[in-house]
Amino acid sequence: MNDDRTRAGELPLRLVPQTTAILGRLRELAGLFLKLGAISFGGPAAHIALIEGEIVRKRQWVTRQQFLDMLGAANLIPGPTSTQMAINVGFVRAGWAGLCVAGASFILPAALITGAFAWAYVRFGTLTQAGSILSGIKPAVIAVIAIAIWRLGKTAVRDAGLAVLGGLALAAFFLGLNPIVILFGGGLLGMLAQRPRAVGALMVWPLLPRRGLSFAVLAVASAALAPIVARPSLTRIGLFFLKVGAVLYGGGYVLLAFLEQGLVQQHAWLTQRQLLDAVAIGQFTPGPVLSTATFIGYILGGAPGAAVATVAIFLPSFFYVALLAPVLFRLRQSAWMAAFLDSVNMCAVALMAGVTFKLAADALRGWPAWVIAIAALAILLRWKLNPAWVVLGGGVAGLLLAALR
Repeated sequence: MNDDRTRAGELPLRLVPQTTAILGRLRELAGLFLKLGAISFGGPAAHIALIEGEIVRKRQWVTRQQFLDMLGAANLIPGPTSTQMAINVGFVRAGWAGLCVAGASFILPAALITGAFAWAYVRFGTLTQAGSILSGIKPAVIAVIAIAIWRLGKTAVRDAGLAVLGGLALAAFFLGLNPIVILFGGGLLGMLAQRPRAVGALMVWPLLPRRGLSFAVLAVASAALAPIVARPSLTRIGLFFLKVGAVLYGGGYVLLAFLEQGLVQQHAWLTQRQLLDAVAIGQFTPGPVLSTATFIGYILGGAPGAAVATVAIFLPSFFYVALLAPVLFRLRQSAWMAAFLDSVNMCAVALMAGVTFKLAADALRGWPAWVIAIAALAILLRWKLNPAWVVLGGGVAGLLLAALR
């Protein structure tokens, strides 16, 4: 009896240190990723560099090889790479609770800052000063995206076949084909065209969790079946951004293609100008570029719309990291999957180029916009300057040029 009481009494005593340790790690994760989410300007590459400096070099939570393995895995699944890195780090450090805390902490600052800009945009967007600032920000954003396309394109075009595939994807975009169809169709076409020697590599497909595949298939199907709605409800907003988050290959910049086709062309929820304003704010604020969804959600449905859009577009990333982690490293070794992803990346760059062309037609009106765009392009090519400063400089230039006219 005494032994039973002792054992019964010892269990909580043993659990207390473990619980305290986990809570301590969760506090560490929350503090670190709230900070990184608030200061991480410059896009996914800059975000990843900041995360690497903190968790590999400074805190030594993972080795450099483990970090590279997580980065390679994040590049294989849809969604924002830097956010998925934060989610991965959280899982490695503190399990499932860490996965949720790290990911949410990295997203929250960007969502709050973007939401504040959205409120100001809705309230003051028609004022002359706000319009002048946005007229300067837009051409600077076009320059930032153009530089990103150039750099990503040099990496994506690995051979003549991929270059041809990119041309076909660009043509399909201008013909009005759904971006999801372009990405997945291009990936399958490129995979079949390359015909890898490792025939047995196809056996990797049965390893994919059925729930993850079903989620992606349903998302693709919903893209084709979604009806046109004049004024979106919170449910429609959530379903749209959930679909985008579930199939978004190629990083935050490819988001533009999905938004332009869905919000402007298909549903007519936004104008081309409103979309470009949202992209401009997404570029200017820190954190994931996908926080653009927060801005758009606020325009469409106020604060509830912003919250729904933010949760919906990031939610698939949490599921993918949790569901696919056991097989991701084996997928990296598949020649078929490597060919598929190379092709998807090429199509993603083509979509970015097509959308940028459309957005530039709206942004580059008048000589002041051209001057700002060319100056921003020259600065980005000459110096390794944080794009956020270039966008801010464009806003100041727009205000000054408006005052001179």
